Amino acid sequence: MIERNIASVLESLARQYPVITITGPRQSGKTTLARTQFPKLPYLSLENPDTRQFASDDPRGFLRQYSGGAIFDEIQQAPAITSYLQEIVDANPEPGRFILTGSQQFSLMSHVAQSLAGRTALLTLLPLTLNELNRLVQANTRIELPQTLLSGFFSPHSSPQTKP
Repeated sequence: MIERNIASVLESLARQYPVITITGPRQSGKTTLARTQFPKLPYLSLENPDTRQFASDDPRGFLRQYSGGAIFDEIQQAPAITSYLQEIVDANPEPGRFILTGSQQFSLMSHVAQSLAGRTALLTLLPLTLNELNRLVQANTRIELPQTLLSGFFSPHSSPQTKP
């Protein structure tokens, strides 16, 4: 795993806010970052059809299972649960309980901003910076300039592969 520059900011905000929302383009490392920084929190992907349906059909019951906190990945798949999270964090605003990840869709961002205003810190995770790529080089990971330029600085583990 590549240490991301934003990790220290994420840790600091998790000591202040009950919810952290990490957005960014696909394959930028949102899930990896959340799971690495918060390994003790249960992880749920709302891409999973059963999980998504439970969260959508019975948000109170779904969230009751994770009253101690959790990582909810791909929150844009069940954006209505943010309204229910509001009640939970208002009752217990313990910092760093819930980590949400998702795309930067306008509808998601407006829903999170409305439901969790003042309760969440919003972070945007972009593809790798030159500094982060330099860490790969220092770790003796081979980086090909043409592939790096083609992948747009996304992680080598998640960037699109091309065939000659």
